[in-house]
Order: sequence, then C-alpha cells, then structure tokens
Amino acid sequence: MIRVYDVRVVDEDGSQLGVMRTADALRLAQERGLDLVEVAPLASPPVARLLDFGQYKYELTKREKEAKRKQRSITFKEVRLKPKIGIGDFDTKVRRAIEFLEDGDRVKISVQFRGRELTHPQIGRDLLDKFAEQIKEHGVVERSPLLEGKSMHISVASTHKPKTHEPTPSAAAKGHVRDADEAEPEIDAAANIAIEVPPAAPASPRPEPESGSASTGV
Repeated sequence: MIRVYDVRVVDEDGSQLGVMRTADALRLAQERGLDLVEVAPLASPPVARLLDFGQYKYELTKREKEAKRKQRSITFKEVRLKPKIGIGDFDTKVRRAIEFLEDGDRVKISVQFRGRELTHPQIGRDLLDKFAEQIKEHGVVERSPLLEGKSMHISVASTHKPKTHEPTPSAAAKGHVRDADEAEPEIDAAANIAIEVPPAAPASPRPEPESGSASTGV
C-alpha cells in the first residue's frame, strides 16, 4: 500500500499527469483497470505509475533472460606441456589452445617440471616462447614466463570476441527474457501495488507522510 499523501503520476503511455493525491491516483488507476505502482519512492514527491503490474513483471523477466543470453562468457583454460614433449603432441596442444582462443577464452600455458628438470628452467622458457609464437595470431601474451614451484607458465588473452550462448528451446519457449537496452525502472516483488482506495484525507490540517513508509521500488 502506498502510504504517502501525494505522488507524481505517470500514465501507462509514459506521459506525466502531474502531482495528485494518492487517493485520486488510486481511483484513476481503478477506473482504467490498472495498478498504481510506486517506482521511485525516494523522489519528492514519490513517483507512481499506472500499469498492468503482471504484464510489467513478465516483460522485465523477458528482458533479464535476453540480457543473460546475450552476455559474453569468458573462461580461463589451461594447456599443460612437458619439457620433453614430442613435436606431434606439441602441435596438438597448439591447436587446442587456438580453439580456446577462438572461443574468446583466456588460456594459461604451463610447463610441468619433474625432478632434475627444474635445474634447466630455460628449456621451459624456450618452449613457452615457441608456443606463444605459434598462437600469436589468436592471442596476446599478458606476461613473461613465470616460474612458480615446479611449473612455469604464461597467460594469453584472446584477440577474438567471446562467443554468445543461445538459450535452449525449452527456455525460449517459456518466454522468460529480458532486453537490457531498455532502461525502464525495475520493480521487484516488494513493489507497492495499490489495489484499494483508502479513505480520503481531510483537507486541513494536511497530514505529514509517515516516516520510513516509502516502499522499495525500482
């Protein structure tokens, strides 16, 4: 229930109807078969809108799902090498790294040392430099080879755009979508929906709005 005395009213088409008593705004909403929803409780006076709240919530959910569908997902992949890796295995690892980079993912290429191999870190550094040269058309090395414990690695950022993920047919059929390009004020489940007309307030003296009664709106 909207508890403030006055609200600034916006109709279903987005037109400003001006400031009016909450009771009058409620009556107007009922006459049009709509709900009166407080969308900006912290404004002075608070802003309320005439709309079909059920349809409005459905549209917001659609837009949210659509935004998630369009969201680009970037993950971190890892390719592991050994100091004594064969040419065939090396080429296979290169192709795999390129696939990750083409998907827009970042890739960590690491060389795993065992035993006395740690006494020759330059082998790992040369291997990583050779690997970086093979994938340079698909990614950019973010830092020089770094030895940590028994491994040395580099991180590579993709030069490709991350792939978007299409929704499954079942998800699309439910119609839960959202388009982030439209910046309508969002309304959560706690939004005020006025469904009853309160008794008209006396003209004088004019009551003050109740403290802290503004609802959380979107």
